Amino acid sequence: MAENFSQGISIDRLHLKKSDFKTIQLREEATQSHRDEGHTFHILENGNVVIEIDFLKYKIMAPAVVYMHPNQVHRILDFTNMTVCSLSIKNENLNQEYLKFLEEIAPSTPLTLTNDISTIIFETFSLCLKFSTQKSNRLYHLLLKDSCNTLVGLFISAFLNQNMRLNSLSRFEIIAKSFNQLLEKNYCVLKRSAAYAKQLNISTHYLNESIKNITGLSVSQCIRERIILEAKRLLYHSDKSVKEIAFELGYDDYPYFSRLFTKTVGMSALAFRNKRHD
Repeated sequence: MAENFSQGISIDRLHLKKSDFKTIQLREEATQSHRDEGHTFHILENGNVVIEIDFLKYKIMAPAVVYMHPNQVHRILDFTNMTVCSLSIKNENLNQEYLKFLEEIAPSTPLTLTNDISTIIFETFSLCLKFSTQKSNRLYHLLLKDSCNTLVGLFISAFLNQNMRLNSLSRFEIIAKSFNQLLEKNYCVLKRSAAYAKQLNISTHYLNESIKNITGLSVSQCIRERIILEAKRLLYHSDKSVKEIAFELGYDDYPYFSRLFTKTVGMSALAFRNKRHD
């Protein structure tokens, strides 16, 4: 799909068989941890797949849709012969309202599709795929972009229906939602609970009470878990040194970051990086 990503949209329908990956090199390339350039949606039409997203394993059976935010690291662990309808789209091609929703719902667990929604999603995908082949059309990119945004809107609607509606959330849940949005934007620079409480205009005690009620974790633990998740992603996906990763995540004190990682994960950062070769 990357070969067709020059204008920020890539779309394809793929038929994958295990027999396609005959050499060790092909198998390693297919199962390598990576990040995508755009917001990526994979609709599993037939078959099943075992996939790891941000170090959590999911077994997915058709029909289902998997949404990956560009920040997320993922890899295929195993699959049967399968048909996958895939769309990847960069920020600049997304309806800005849709982009806000995607930032809100990420990370999302894979979604099993009901018959009603799967029918309209597959029909819309087929239309997008047809537009993608009409490169001689003067309105080619506009037609492709607008149709793909319609498809993204259907995906978002399906994921939102999976979650509770905002007006049914408790006060604690609303605070937790706002905190998570702030955390996603600021975890590299804001490391203390009080900084988040100040931005939410509530006391640190009430923020902790709210987050503990929803997640079972303290605010400090949530901040640490988000930082460590990004560290894991960078250790798997990049060749940056542990010291470079520590600095990128806002830690000038490299030894402190190393101790924090080991205490949280149960192994050193280098040991964790070496696990990707297991």
